[in-house]
Amino acid sequence: MTPAGAKSPALSVAVVQGGPSTEAEVSRASARGVARALEEAGHHVVRLELDPFLPESLRTGGYDVVFPVVHGAVGEDGALQGLLEVLELPYVGSGVLASALAMHKRVARVIFAHAGLPVAKGVAVERGDARSAAERVLRDVGTPLVVKPSAHGSAIGVERVEPGASLGDVARAIEAVWTLDDFAVVEHFARGREVTCGVLEAPHPEALPPTEILSPRDPFYTYQARYTPGRSVHVCPVEVPADVVSRIQQVAVAAHVALGCRDLSRVDFVVGDGDAADVLTLLEVNTLPGMTPSSLYPEAAAARGLPMPRWCDGLVVRAHARGPTKRQTALPLPV
Repeated sequence: MTPAGAKSPALSVAVVQGGPSTEAEVSRASARGVARALEEAGHHVVRLELDPFLPESLRTGGYDVVFPVVHGAVGEDGALQGLLEVLELPYVGSGVLASALAMHKRVARVIFAHAGLPVAKGVAVERGDARSAAERVLRDVGTPLVVKPSAHGSAIGVERVEPGASLGDVARAIEAVWTLDDFAVVEHFARGREVTCGVLEAPHPEALPPTEILSPRDPFYTYQARYTPGRSVHVCPVEVPADVVSRIQQVAVAAHVALGCRDLSRVDFVVGDGDAADVLTLLEVNTLPGMTPSSLYPEAAAARGLPMPRWCDGLVVRAHARGPTKRQTALPLPV
């Protein structure tokens, strides 16, 4: 990160937004926030739409670095990152593999469990016979449940199933998620406090102050609660014992590292489950966290004493210094 008071060289930055995703409007709002912060830091910024014209715009634009601010399919799942690799453009954020792993919750769960991180009991069920899937879920997980698309964010498509629900109720929740995704991730629903923790590399991964999310008008942190001004309340830093804060931060960094993330991420948790107030459940890692006026990541950075222009500046300077991924020299065929 650029030291406070130090002046970075002005860079030409392409901020990529939008895309063919249910979260496109959230992305555009985030991109406005990032562009404003980078301009305040002295950089030259152009916002580009993630559309079929993007490759040519990037190829001919003469940009020093790209800052993807895209949520959901194509932008956050490694596809955009693959394009930037082909074009040999340095960019902020995780690479192709880490982006894809984090986006697909059913795969990320396996990696987290292998790393010994605290994931909820659950299964992933592929599109097919909903009744058979529901039977498996009730047998292997039981209620209460949360059912969510494997590869969507912002709580889009998330369904809750309460204790005592019938086989048909569970099947209908799974079918609803299958309208959005080929895989439904079905997990034990931990009844606790919703907490998130940002990770910022400066240059090593460090956890920001964790934030508790309260959604008094909603059953959980829904899409509406996330992006409607005043619909949710953020408590940063979270008011839990110091040892719990430390564990949240340790697991957040460990999850970031386990997926091979780079530069920044935001890690979501549930803290507590019923009477067990200190149980930690790791939910997911967001490689491109929201940057809207109501978003959690900028708020946590500010609580750490890091204004958005400073850490956005640090991210683009770091990406520019890192440069494009090094290419290998082609070997001649043996004769």
